[in-house]
Amino acid sequence: MPDLINPADRFFVAGHRGMAGGAIVRALQSQGYSQLLTASRQELDLEDGNAVQAWFEVNRPQVVVLAAAKVGGIYANDTYPADFLLCNLKIQINVIESAWRTGTKRLLFLGSSCIYPKFAEQPIREESLLTGSLEPTNEWYAIAKIAGIKLCQSLRKQHGFNAISLMPTNLYGPGDNYHPKNSHVLPALIRRFHEAKVADSPNVTCWGTGSPMREFLHVDDLGAACVYALENYNPDPNDPVQHLNVGTGTDLSIKHLAELVKSAVGFNGEIIWDHTKPDGTPKKQLNVQRINNLGWHHKIELREGIASTYNDFLTTDFRG
Repeated sequence: MPDLINPADRFFVAGHRGMAGGAIVRALQSQGYSQLLTASRQELDLEDGNAVQAWFEVNRPQVVVLAAAKVGGIYANDTYPADFLLCNLKIQINVIESAWRTGTKRLLFLGSSCIYPKFAEQPIREESLLTGSLEPTNEWYAIAKIAGIKLCQSLRKQHGFNAISLMPTNLYGPGDNYHPKNSHVLPALIRRFHEAKVADSPNVTCWGTGSPMREFLHVDDLGAACVYALENYNPDPNDPVQHLNVGTGTDLSIKHLAELVKSAVGFNGEIIWDHTKPDGTPKKQLNVQRINNLGWHHKIELREGIASTYNDFLTTDFRG
């Protein structure tokens, strides 16, 4: 296989200030890719098609990683469905089309495991895409991400544009969001147990029964997977599957996760489960056989990753 990318290439990482984008930048740098282009939201509004096209005309990156997206929790997705659909569609169309039209030789689009049907067979294989109804609470975001996958696939099929897509499982790690209302489960637990420890509280209350099963991937493993895929993944344009799942291939209960976080934080009190609160989907695990067969495997185990993430939380500036 010819070199798909090389250290002399100019890379544009869209969304470099986000958790995933930051990890991708770190991974590229660690592998000797030093010609990195970035642009903050103030420097380049990715929703402005004319601005994006002009930026690409001037900078002409040879490799593009699209990690930028409008993201949010269940409340935000349900309250602002049009915003999530419009914003993400604009970002994806503007960046992907501009990359293709200005001669970018390689593009990686970063999606999400929410693209899959709510009741997909577990562990979820890439072939499950578009085989059933989506989870209603985030279908707007999911539809935008599905459109991104299909845009990459159609450009590869019709024009030979070398675009690939990765779908990560639940991410955590440096740069995560620890907001008390808008964060995901793992960073939310870190904050909750830390505050209880500082306050010397006798217990911490967690939602639901703790029985749902979830899979978690350290964001630095995702960064490594992105670089590996850019170097090695070149799907046949006629293959109906044009994306790769990225995860650990294993999951655990939320109850077990809470115990791991409690231990990492050093909280000595009791965990109380509020059974009046919803559990959500019982199980959501990705089948990662395709990317494993390609030669990539995760390296950071959950216990180790939670400990390092807690250290990141202790140094972050947005715990308020």
